Amino acid sequence: MKETILMLHGMWGTNLVWNRFKEYFESIGYSCITPVLRFHNMKHGAEPNAALGRTSLLDYIQDLEKEISLLGSKPIIMGHSMGGLLAQMLAAKGLAKALVLLAPAQPAGLVIFNISAVRSILSEITKPGFWNKPVRITYKEAVYGLLNRCSDELKKELYDICVYESGRATFEIALWYFDRRKASVVDESKITCPILMIAGKEDRIIPIAIAIRIAKKYQLSASFRELESHAHWLLAEPGWEDVAGMVKDWMQSL
Repeated sequence: MKETILMLHGMWGTNLVWNRFKEYFESIGYSCITPVLRFHNMKHGAEPNAALGRTSLLDYIQDLEKEISLLGSKPIIMGHSMGGLLAQMLAAKGLAKALVLLAPAQPAGLVIFNISAVRSILSEITKPGFWNKPVRITYKEAVYGLLNRCSDELKKELYDICVYESGRATFEIALWYFDRRKASVVDESKITCPILMIAGKEDRIIPIAIAIRIAKKYQLSASFRELESHAHWLLAEPGWEDVAGMVKDWMQSL
């Protein structure tokens, strides 16, 4: 029976962000499921469903729990960016066989102010009432915060699959201390599965200082990798094959 990997995309993404990783892992025998988060099934530039703006991380989790319930067994959950946070939240519910966190967003409770992270989403969080509206990163912000290790051609390719994101989910991650529901809280004591976390030292939207704090939260040591010459877009930037190979080696050692 094939091992199943549930691949969770991040903010402004769809399942298309996993194309390279999906092809790689399916070629070596894994079954890969790449769900699209609620209201993200749209094309770049298309007008979003207004309800997206009010969609919570908890709504995403509700949908993903249903997806996992159809599998019959716990999957390996692989998440990138916000998808990495969703993976942590699902693991705290006992739904993961193992976790692979690629440049994951931080759960509530970690306070590190970083100007590069703010600069990466400034146009969103300064939009009046953004927490109730669909929001989208600008090309300039994406190039600065997400795609700074990509070629010009790749930057355009990746930005052209970006869609709108939930302002509510953005608020729950970036300004969690104002969120009464504390949607992004993760109780690390409830996560008992193995975890691999990989972060790039040139990541600007989730800087390495934040990644280190996340790794400490889960007491990761041998299974935390800080990568030189890598940034946020570990799924496609130059050297992504090495990242995928690192993940493969770790999963096969379980």
